[in-house]
Formats: sequence, C-alpha cells, structure tokens
Amino acid sequence: MSAVVLVLFTIGAFISPVRSLDNGLALKPTMGWLHWERFMCNVDCDTDPNNCISENLYMQMADVMVTEGWKEAGYEYVCIDDCWPSHQRDAKGRLQADPKRFPRGIKKLADYVHSKGLKLGIYADLGTFTCGGFPGSLGYYDIDAQTFADWGVDLLKFDGCYMKWTLLGEGYTNMSIALNQTGRSILYSCEWPLYEWPYHQPDYAAIRKACNHWRNFADVYDSWDSVKTILDWTADHQDVIVPAAGPGGWNDPDMLVIGNFGLSHTQQESQMALWAIMAAPLLMSNDLRDICPRSKQLLQNTRIIAISQDPLGRQGYRTAKHNVQPHVARLCTQLLEAENGLCTTACSSFQHYPATSHSSGTIFHRPQSTA
Repeated sequence: MSAVVLVLFTIGAFISPVRSLDNGLALKPTMGWLHWERFMCNVDCDTDPNNCISENLYMQMADVMVTEGWKEAGYEYVCIDDCWPSHQRDAKGRLQADPKRFPRGIKKLADYVHSKGLKLGIYADLGTFTCGGFPGSLGYYDIDAQTFADWGVDLLKFDGCYMKWTLLGEGYTNMSIALNQTGRSILYSCEWPLYEWPYHQPDYAAIRKACNHWRNFADVYDSWDSVKTILDWTADHQDVIVPAAGPGGWNDPDMLVIGNFGLSHTQQESQMALWAIMAAPLLMSNDLRDICPRSKQLLQNTRIIAISQDPLGRQGYRTAKHNVQPHVARLCTQLLEAENGLCTTACSSFQHYPATSHSSGTIFHRPQSTA
C-alpha cells in the first residue's frame, strides 16, 4: 500500500515586526512574467529568432498577456532578466541595450508595454558584472537608477554576482536610495540574502527596509527536485524569514515553472498552491505563446490567486509532516479551492507514482482577511 507524506502549512503565529520599504509598492505579492528560467541567456537571434532575448520576445509576451486573459487575472509585469545589455556602456556611462536585439531601445519597449496597460521590469547587478557577464552597476548606482527611470522602467531585479559579500548590504541599500531619489515608482527586487546566507544569517529588518521582495535561496529549475529543494529550505529557515514578510516586502522563492516541461500537472498544481500560500511573488517563466490549456487554467485560477493576493499578507509556514493513506491525497484534490469566511485550505499532491511506490503531498491552511 502506498503512503502519502503530508506537510501542513498554516499562518497565524508569525506577525511581521519590521518596517517595509516605504515606496508604496508591492502591497500584495507581485504578479507577472519573467524570461529567465524558460529562455535563459539565449542571445542567438540569427538561428533562434523566436526565442532569443530581444525586444520581440517581450512585445509578444505583452500582447499575449492582454489577449489571453493574463492581465485580467492579475499578471501585470513583463520582466527582462539578464543578457539584455550591450557589453559596453555609452559615452556618458549609461547602460544601453544590445543594438541588434533591441534596435528601438528600452524606452520604446517600455512605451509599448505601457500601451498595453502593463508594466516593464528590467535586470541589473550589484557588482562589476551581471551573472551572465554583462556590465554590472558597481560605481554606477545613481546613473543606472536614473537611466531606468528615464526609460520608464517599473521594476528592477537586482542580482548580486561579482560582489564582495561584506558589501552586499551597503550596495543594496544604496541602490534602494538611488531608485527612490529618481521620483519614479520602481519596485525593487533584491537578491541580498541569497548571497549572504553562505556566510551568516542576513539582517531581514534591514533587507525589508530596502527591498520590496528578496530571493533567499537557489534559482528554480524546471524540475520537481528543484521546487522541492526550495520548499525544504524555506521550511527549514521559516522562523527567520517568515516574520519579515508582509505588505510591501515578500520572500521570493523564485519563478513559477508551470507550463514548461519538467513538472507533471499534479506537481504544477502543488507549486501554484505552495507559492500562493507562501505569499510569494507569482512571476511565471514559461512561453505564454504556446502553453498547455490545463497549465493556463491553473495559473489563471482566480481562487488560488485570491489566496496569494489576500490583503492580510501573512506567509504560510510548515507545522507538521505526516504519513497518511492514499484516500487523503484524493480528498486533497477536492479541497484545492475550498474556502470559508476566515480561512482557505489548499491541498494538492506533490507527486503521483504507481501504487506500489510512495507519493507525497502538501496541505495548506491559511487564515484570510474578512475584507
């Protein structure tokens, strides 16, 4: 007889005790699309023009987000990740987009995205280079912040490659100040704790004052092992990271890989439920131009999105792990959208295997606001 491992998540004991970044943004977890996991650093537009990192990719995603119901569901950011810039800054020291792949520049791309009622995100790096080897922002924080504001950028994902770890706090704080001084509302996504955890426990009070959301752990990949490793790390460190989360600042377990190739449909349901109950940013990394209808339906599920976007903004945490019988897992599927006035319960199985092997599952219980 197969066994099912159930992990209980709930919300209630952890109340955010620290002040968030005061820019009025990310009062609910961010929702949008980000290119990295699906398209990586594909800059070969000669042989792969439909999937390379170019202005056409983001314009097409913006079009689909409007026509296929993504914007209506709440997904509003179209985000560029690494590998967009030229390898050289311009004569005034400003970052510039690769002229072949972004011939009209980022300002025109931002205008196009805005014309669709969406917002544009961009990527930069704290250190001397980005993780992909493009120019970093060290020594250019004020210039880069103003450049992004002039272009009409709405979100900055700020990575931490090629930077001495002891300078992370200073660098991330200085870019936060620089962004606010532009006068433009730019949501600030940091990776500060991700690069600091290998050395010591980060100061989450300081991180929350500087950033709107922050990555804690390794990149997600299109596999269940990757998703589960992120979940395990989050649960193992929940006493530290959960109290920091709340309106204005969120723990970011990385992208949703739903609609790609590595997760079964059941595993995709699990990731969606987990990210919602953890009050995580819902940033998809997939190809919206060609996505499985079942994955699309899951990502646009209004009841699960409502759990994510609940204004109370409390992150779920693990309270128990149990072995139970398979009929419980079947019941979990039925409970995926169960709701009542004060709480929402979401339950979905982690994995389905033949009856002779083991499967695993997760139950979530999250108090909700009554508003």
